[in-house]
Amino acid sequence: MEQQNSITTNKAPKAVGLYPHAKRAGNLLFLSGIGPRNPEDGVSIAGLKLDKNGNFLEFDFEAQCHAVFQNVRAVLEASGAKWEDLIDVTVFLVEMKRDFQTYNRIYAEYFKDNQPCRTTVEVKSLPTPIAIEVKGIAYLANK
Repeated sequence: MEQQNSITTNKAPKAVGLYPHAKRAGNLLFLSGIGPRNPEDGVSIAGLKLDKNGNFLEFDFEAQCHAVFQNVRAVLEASGAKWEDLIDVTVFLVEMKRDFQTYNRIYAEYFKDNQPCRTTVEVKSLPTPIAIEVKGIAYLANK
């Protein structure tokens, strides 16, 4: 079996479990689910402020979209890949009806030149109070 290389970077938020940000197998790079948490503190979430009981004080889904794509880019770059290397993207939203149009608009900004296959699903919740998570596969030709 081919060697598999795990990749972790401090330029993306720390994983919330025992797994790497990405794993390379041959010319394929598999990204673990990545959310919009701040990589510097690993706790704060772009566009989100909660009260002491966990209720929303501020919620900006657009900010979360931009942050999650920036975190994905950071993992790609730490892995020796580029944004354009993405060939498949799976996106998890916790509120499809509320957030899909915003997500779809922002997604189109980031993927106007590279258009990987895409699946978008609604989930009941994610492990932290985020509204979006992205996982992907990149193809690293000649790398």
